Amino acid sequence: MALREIRIQGDPILEKPSRPLEKMTPRMETLIMDMIETMEEADGVGLAAPQVGVLRQIAVINVDGENTYVFINPEILEQEGEQTGDEGCLSVPGKVGTVTRPERVRVRALDIHMQPFELEAEELLARACCHEFDHLKGVIYTSKVSGPLRDVRYDTEEESQEEEA
Repeated sequence: MALREIRIQGDPILEKPSRPLEKMTPRMETLIMDMIETMEEADGVGLAAPQVGVLRQIAVINVDGENTYVFINPEILEQEGEQTGDEGCLSVPGKVGTVTRPERVRVRALDIHMQPFELEAEELLARACCHEFDHLKGVIYTSKVSGPLRDVRYDTEEESQEEEA
């Protein structure tokens, strides 16, 4: 596995729609493993293939540090409710903005073995699904922000320990 370069807003690939993945190949399996490693290394909760320069409908999400979901050719079947909160993005480093998303979504996708599955997602997982699936359509969250983008600084654990000492 290897870390991939995360594309930053302004890169034209982030504004292009992705193509469906028709079959799993060793190259695509490697891409997915690399995406998971890249997301984890960047302390993200989700990453879509266009963010690493590949226009395929693949997204990986892990909102709890334990369960990593792989979504291939995902679609949102149902959505309900509303939640408004801050969102950030690995492709828009150092910024957050307020975005309204569904509170709950029902998603259908293929897993890494190209087996279909459905998932009921709520709260942060629902938000992450909507955010990452937007990337697959060439949409960045900044187009959905109400109000201005704000600067944000995430302290690393090491920095926090130094400040406490």
